[in-house]
Amino acid sequence: MNDWVPTEQTVGSLKPQVLKGNHMPWIKTISYEDATGKLKALYDRVKGPDNNVDNIMMMHSLRPHSMEGHMAIYKYVLHHSGNTIPKWFLEVLGVWVSSLNECGYCVEHHFAGMKRLLGDDTRSDAIRVAIENRDPESAPLDKAQKMAMDYVRVLTRDPAGLSEEHVIQLRTSGYSDGEILEINQVSAYFGYANRTVLGLGCSTKGDILGLSPNKSDDPANWNHT
Repeated sequence: MNDWVPTEQTVGSLKPQVLKGNHMPWIKTISYEDATGKLKALYDRVKGPDNNVDNIMMMHSLRPHSMEGHMAIYKYVLHHSGNTIPKWFLEVLGVWVSSLNECGYCVEHHFAGMKRLLGDDTRSDAIRVAIENRDPESAPLDKAQKMAMDYVRVLTRDPAGLSEEHVIQLRTSGYSDGEILEINQVSAYFGYANRTVLGLGCSTKGDILGLSPNKSDDPANWNHT
């Protein structure tokens, strides 16, 4: 079950997505106000404005140690100063994986983040249209970035269908092996995040879209801004 469905309305060239159905998660969660001990300490690390905790993090509230693991890999894979691929494009890859997995929650959050980072609404909207149409070739991206999106598509839909040739193509297009690892790890992370959301009934209700732990030079800082 996926709470997100496309509407027939359009805003510019985009088809916005509207949340409908039951907004309650399928398992018990603990609010920021009711949290104590280790959970409260972790919420204080990941919260955004007005003590807002993203619902995807709240899904971990019955097992705070799993939230700690989730945030560590999220911060290190997507928001770390050691990455050399621009963060906005790593967010594009996250939106692409999430769209392929039909995870509207992650699409909306990370499209908002990508749009903010890129600072070009027209280009951002065109990238989203290409993603929604499953046509990355039409996106305003360079050849290497489109090659990365193709690798990510196969990794998401048919991981056993990958071969060394896919990596060779990425390397030939200009990516270093470290950057290929970045592409791989961001894609793998979003597969995990999408399944956390879709498997537990997580919605965007009450979330502030587009916040992220932006202090890349401080891996221990998880606050969302």
